[in-house]
Amino acid sequence: MNTARTLLAACAFFAAMAPAQAAEAPLPLWEAGVFGGSAVTPAYPGASERSTRSLALPYLIYRGKVLRVDRSGVGARLLDTDRLDFDIGFALSLPARSSDVPARRGMPDLGTLVEFGPRLKIKLAEPTQHSRLGLELPLRAVIEARGGLRRQGATFEPRLVYALQGEQQAWHVDASLGAVLGNAAINDYFYGVNPAFATAQRPAYAAKSGLMLTRLGLGGSYRLHRDWRAFAFLRYDNYSGAANRASPLLRQNSGTSAGIGLMWTWRRSDSLARGADE
Repeated sequence: MNTARTLLAACAFFAAMAPAQAAEAPLPLWEAGVFGGSAVTPAYPGASERSTRSLALPYLIYRGKVLRVDRSGVGARLLDTDRLDFDIGFALSLPARSSDVPARRGMPDLGTLVEFGPRLKIKLAEPTQHSRLGLELPLRAVIEARGGLRRQGATFEPRLVYALQGEQQAWHVDASLGAVLGNAAINDYFYGVNPAFATAQRPAYAAKSGLMLTRLGLGGSYRLHRDWRAFAFLRYDNYSGAANRASPLLRQNSGTSAGIGLMWTWRRSDSLARGADE
């Protein structure tokens, strides 16, 4: 949702976006290595300012029948059929300082956010052996970890995803269309202005529940070598229909995010994932 979340999503995408498992080429049960990447994003949804961050981190992919560490984060798969996949997922967002954003200057910082909740994935179609169209329906509680733990609301992020991979899993592309909806609490966290922080240019505002943004996404990976893979992503967010368009903190009608990265696989298991189709 904010720039940090987009960056973390990029990290998860870069470090764990292994191609979808093909029946003729099973994937290792686990892989470990190092990821490095950079992303440029809005400071938060609707902000005029942009932020550039680079990270180099270790990564782990685990493709178990129940426990999963993959492109979607860390989760527990509770139901897995040919058409339906139900799991519990987790996500993490880094903090953002209000002093770096003139519209929020003098307001509390945006803290580290931990999100978790159920997600239903529905396979809608499989046009070819190497492509898939699906619908993802994640519902997540948002917890802020700053001087303790505080519940900051909940989000619902439905999206359509079309995934396509090349022969021998040499490349992989994801295209998505979705939306982010928040309850009154999380929308107020980003867009509300308490009267104590109101100014002549930033009047008090109480946010309401509803649409935060609509999103178009495109990402891809290409295998450079057995142990090296390159990644890139591009996202376009539109806020024109947002429920809190009148907030003085929502300064733009749209925003874009982009990033690139490299992943090096250090070790992989000899044992193969069984029935862990991504």
